[in-house]
Amino acid sequence: MRFTALLVQCRAGFENDCAAELTERAAAENVWGYCKAQPGAGFVEYFSEDGPGLARALTQLPMRTLVFARQWAGVVDIIEDLPQADRATPIAEIVAAQVTHVSGVFIEYPDTNTGKQLSAFSRKFQRPIEAALARAGVQLAPETDAPRLQLFFTDSSRVRVALADPGNSAGWPMGILRLKMPRQAPSRSTLKLDEALKRLFTEEERAQLLRPGGHAVDLGAAPGGWTWQLTERGMFVTAIDNGPMDATLMAGGRVEHLRSDAFTYRPARAVDLLVCDIVDKPARVAGLMADWLERGWCRAAVFNLKLPMRKRYAAVRDALALIAERVGEKTGRSPAIACKQLYHDREEVTALVRLA
Repeated sequence: MRFTALLVQCRAGFENDCAAELTERAAAENVWGYCKAQPGAGFVEYFSEDGPGLARALTQLPMRTLVFARQWAGVVDIIEDLPQADRATPIAEIVAAQVTHVSGVFIEYPDTNTGKQLSAFSRKFQRPIEAALARAGVQLAPETDAPRLQLFFTDSSRVRVALADPGNSAGWPMGILRLKMPRQAPSRSTLKLDEALKRLFTEEERAQLLRPGGHAVDLGAAPGGWTWQLTERGMFVTAIDNGPMDATLMAGGRVEHLRSDAFTYRPARAVDLLVCDIVDKPARVAGLMADWLERGWCRAAVFNLKLPMRKRYAAVRDALALIAERVGEKTGRSPAIACKQLYHDREEVTALVRLA
């Protein structure tokens, strides 16, 4: 299949970081091209003279390993002026010229203040486009390896018609895993860890590292948003913070609160999981995570890296490289690393590093 561009969605304001990462990673797959990125747009486009190379990048480059990309797909066409009376038919005709089956249809738009004005339109357009696809002879084939149709609207009359591999793209429209704020959680930061546990962990990792009765340490825990997520999964948590913890959380009997500095605390014994949401420079947090992993104090670590104002992709790349190098030299094993700018992250990214 030949694409005209790769469409990559990201958090608004991080377009240049997404573009820098995508360009570097595509080149590593011998796909050479360039990005167009407009600040605040919430997406970037990657172009290449090597048409087949775009399809190769979508196949060979695991989207899970891209930090700043929320969602991506290969663009097959752009319609600039959809007729208001029937927007669906022109789209369906383009899709029918490309494929006979799709595994699903995502109606997407930029995650910006302007883009969100399309949310009602996107919900209403689902049935008309599915009906138009059926009329054009394109069958919906859920739970198959058929490509997913992703329609990316920048307004109600302009759409990028794109196709994505369902096994190598986000399983949620716009790459956004929407979560409800639990009433009992002490802070909204709980949503960051909840999303990380769902997005960064494999099913096997969740079974091994989040088992009921397991032990974890939470560095920078107060008031307990991340600790709460772990206790809800049946774990016992040592919470390290000089600040106060939520009283209701402490009453549950699964949390030991130690008023100590996160950078000087040393565990009495190894734990299953370390979690850390500390406001500090990425290199310093990365060094702390490397300390825990190389010394065998934890089997895995989930942590935030707060990003600088400039060269944010370079800061993430260097921090993760520091951890990989130190842990690899000490243990003789290359750690497994997953890192993403989650929907519930802001000027930060969340990483999972596990001893392989």
